[in-house]
Amino acid sequence: MRPSIDVVLLTMNDRPEEEKAAQKTLLAQEGVDLRICVVGNGCTPEVVPEGALTVVLEHNVGIPGGRNAGARALAAAERPADWLFFQDNDAEFTNPNTLAQLVAEADQHPGAAYVQPRLTGPDDTTTPRRWVPRLRAGDPGRPGTITSMTEGVVLVRRDAFEQVHGWCDELFLYHEGFDLSWRLWACGYTGWYAAGLRMHHPLTSPSRHALFYRLAARNRVWVAYRNLPAPLIPVYLAVWTAVTAVRAVRGGGARESWRGFREGWAGRRVQERRPMSWRTVWRLTAAGRPPVL
Repeated sequence: MRPSIDVVLLTMNDRPEEEKAAQKTLLAQEGVDLRICVVGNGCTPEVVPEGALTVVLEHNVGIPGGRNAGARALAAAERPADWLFFQDNDAEFTNPNTLAQLVAEADQHPGAAYVQPRLTGPDDTTTPRRWVPRLRAGDPGRPGTITSMTEGVVLVRRDAFEQVHGWCDELFLYHEGFDLSWRLWACGYTGWYAAGLRMHHPLTSPSRHALFYRLAARNRVWVAYRNLPAPLIPVYLAVWTAVTAVRAVRGGGARESWRGFREGWAGRRVQERRPMSWRTVWRLTAAGRPPVL
């Protein structure tokens, strides 16, 4: 039986040629039945595959909020698929069997709530450290269990996604993958990195966005407050304060980062706090990433 997959694509109509190329590779996927939802984040989508659903959001609600809107629209349609695939609108498949193979990898690892391929630049080789979903990123071609997530190309079991209520809308941009992966691990699942399967993405830097430093710092605080046992929150924030300080010496952004930390701490109590158990802390640590790093 062919697996069915619901695919969510976000757009702001700002890169039409890249979207056309990405959708062409999506529509070429074999061995799976696809339903696609294109979400216009503050716009009416202009590049839409034939037969796809569309969601028009009046304003830009952020990446996790837009993805949630697409997932809800697909869930409301007839016979929602067991799988959700979240794809950046400029990420391209390199093989027509990638989605079918991702489902096969998930079947081989039934405890994994999410499975993702290796993301590379268009050269099929370069993988920035931030795209490798584990601490030891020296060999991006090594598969294995993962505790974080590269959000733009990930296959998620729908029942697990709904169990944790999807992405955190309030994060808007950055670190929503950490939040979702920790919540899934807290429910007893794991994640799997299918490094032998590749997708391509332009080699862009997150710091190209003016809000990067502030939102990244703010969201570190919120993700910690939402998910960690109370004794670990100051440890996590101390580690990331030190990391941010070192990075600021090399790349700047110190003022906006400190502003984001302050904003995150001041607004932490509006976040839904569901701290993981100490057993989950141990499971994450045993899997290679203590939840203070």
